[in-house]
Amino acid sequence: MEKMILSKLSYEELIDYILSIGEKKFRAEQIFSWIWKKNARCFDDMTDVKKELRTFLNGNCKILDCKIKTRQISSDGTLKYLIEYKDGLYAEAVLMRFDNRSNLSICVSSQVGCKMGCKFCATGKNGFKRNLEAYEIVSQILLVQNDTNLKITNVVFMGQGEPLDNFENVKKAILLINKNLQISIRRLTISTCGIVPKIYELAKNELTPTLAVSLHSANHQTREKIMPVEKKYHIDELKKALLDYNKETKDRITIEYILIGSLNDTKECALELIRFLEGIKCNINLIPYNPVLDDNNFTRPQKKDMMKFKYLLEASGKKVTIRLERGADIDAACGQLAGKAL
Repeated sequence: MEKMILSKLSYEELIDYILSIGEKKFRAEQIFSWIWKKNARCFDDMTDVKKELRTFLNGNCKILDCKIKTRQISSDGTLKYLIEYKDGLYAEAVLMRFDNRSNLSICVSSQVGCKMGCKFCATGKNGFKRNLEAYEIVSQILLVQNDTNLKITNVVFMGQGEPLDNFENVKKAILLINKNLQISIRRLTISTCGIVPKIYELAKNELTPTLAVSLHSANHQTREKIMPVEKKYHIDELKKALLDYNKETKDRITIEYILIGSLNDTKECALELIRFLEGIKCNINLIPYNPVLDDNNFTRPQKKDMMKFKYLLEASGKKVTIRLERGADIDAACGQLAGKAL
């Protein structure tokens, strides 16, 4: 008989299950607290749950149905986890720590592989395998918290996959993270390459996280060369969706822009970006290209070009940051997640 996965259940479903096996409601409350608040690794950790119930749970239930396959640590303290799911497929999660911040951020995957095929990204190179279910997304957080015994404060959907291509499961995962893990919606970020209809839908969602948009070029032809999504959703349509998101949520958007040497890091590219962002309330996050593939001939930008690009954007009135690179030495930085077993 297949075991019941308790982390898959909502609070109300867990109560129903515990009542169905003849136990009292407060036992469900105890178990829920151990799973979601106390980082229980196994049922024997649940010391205030009676021994007979723990024995039953060990024989009939699991907390999670995935496990950490490998764990790598970067010289900067970043941790990359390869997570194995019950069907033998893998996804990656990255835990980022910063010396001068109290925040502990995890980058989670929403799919095994990716359909989007962005030319600078390693994830799509192996093709798309499947969507992750909501509880499988949240399991990444539980596993990492169990492994480190640390409380995660921020969640970014920037790992493998396109979150808005798995929208229903991502919405459910957001609810679980917000309600069960008690992480504020202000501390959740979804990154998309620009699935226009879903941006409109997300703007009307009950919980609206910070929206980050992987733009990488404000020129249709250039963007189309490096991001096939541009063929389906033209950049002009994307701008309309971003303006709507501003209007509906009153929130700023984060514009992510990978700088690729001599491709999209010129003065002309900066001026095109400034024109595109007119009217959009946003911050800009510049990301130096991380070498990930051998066959794309992309290069990192020169520092002087990167700083000139930043200066031009700031002169237009935008807040601009250059992303602090984390985990590049273990292929955990932006665009490097390939989801391969070592």
